[in-house]
Amino acid sequence: MSADEASGMGPLVARLSRGGQRLRQADRAHSWVLDTTVVVVVSLMFCLPDLLHGGAGYGDGPRRFRLAFTLLPPAVTLVLQAGLVLPLLWRRRRPMAAFGTIAAVFALQWSLGAALRADVALFIALYSLALHGRPRQVPWACGIMVAGMALVAVRASAAVSVWDALFFLLSTATAALALGLMVRTRRAQLAGLRERAARLEIERDQRSRLATATERTRVAREMHDIVGHNLAIMITLADAGVYATDAAPERGKEALQLIGDTGRTALGELRRVLGVLREASDGPPVAPELSPQPDLMDIEALCDGVRTAGLDIVYRTAGDLGALDGGMQLTVYRIVQEALTNSLKHAGAGTRVKLSVVVEDVRLVIRVRDDGPAQRPGSRNEEGHGLVGMRERVALYGGNVSAGPATGGGWAVEATLDMTPRAGAR
Repeated sequence: MSADEASGMGPLVARLSRGGQRLRQADRAHSWVLDTTVVVVVSLMFCLPDLLHGGAGYGDGPRRFRLAFTLLPPAVTLVLQAGLVLPLLWRRRRPMAAFGTIAAVFALQWSLGAALRADVALFIALYSLALHGRPRQVPWACGIMVAGMALVAVRASAAVSVWDALFFLLSTATAALALGLMVRTRRAQLAGLRERAARLEIERDQRSRLATATERTRVAREMHDIVGHNLAIMITLADAGVYATDAAPERGKEALQLIGDTGRTALGELRRVLGVLREASDGPPVAPELSPQPDLMDIEALCDGVRTAGLDIVYRTAGDLGALDGGMQLTVYRIVQEALTNSLKHAGAGTRVKLSVVVEDVRLVIRVRDDGPAQRPGSRNEEGHGLVGMRERVALYGGNVSAGPATGGGWAVEATLDMTPRAGAR
């Protein structure tokens, strides 16, 4: 087939597919229409000729057929035809009952020695049973079919060879059975594909919702770190400025300047975080103001900012910190930021804080200890969002974090990160 012919077949196949789908929908809504149509067609094609010509073995058939079969009265023929054809009305709802009824009438008919064209109903019933019936019913139907075909072959032995008749009849029965099973298998495959497509769509939606929830958690964690840390510094500076306004106006002015600088820093970080969340539907795309993510080099500046709020910070490092990747450096920075914010919030100005970031073999250990009060608000009953955020960040690197009263007084936070390269990492 040429490319032009193939392209021309495409719309035809699509129209046939749509037509078949509409027919299936109409059949599901009005199943009795198709069942009645089958009965009417079989009656017109196979019952009416027997009534007009006296049976399948009569009319224009060879003389040997007229001698082999019995000619029944029209009334008896009509009753037998009704028994063969009418059960087809429920061949899809009760396929085994329809097959059994037709098989019984079929056996009665051939026991009388009559041949009717309406016997085709038995093959239709077998096809329907293979398509709609229970699988365990099919072997029983096959056994009944073989017995019925053997009866026909014996009765027709005067006209044709028993083996020839048996071969023809069993071949026809096998074709009907195979066609029913093939259609049933095809429908099961299509149903499986539709179910798999629906399941994949559900899984896709679930993955999308999970990714959205994960992103929301990440943004919420970043927002907490940015807002919590900078607001804690601003509140502390504002309180200090209130006390310094009367006694030392210059210190009050300096506190206000530091509050402004801290607010601008927080605003810049918030713009960077929220800029990536802006959707195109909100208006013309505006590129967010981007800046590098904080790393270990920014911890010193972080400490300077917290020192202006009143904390006395002693910061030291040890080990090869340059080997850390950007993601781990950001994690370290956020953990330190959260720990210092908690010390500033709960211990207050004048607190001495010892901060260390140490690389020990394949571990990175962050220790933050202050000499403030050992009991912190909410430390007994609930875990703050800051500590939850720490645990989430540390878990990404197979580590752990602990926070609580330190031996000898004060409050201590210790976080450990695993620096072992992960499988597949480059």
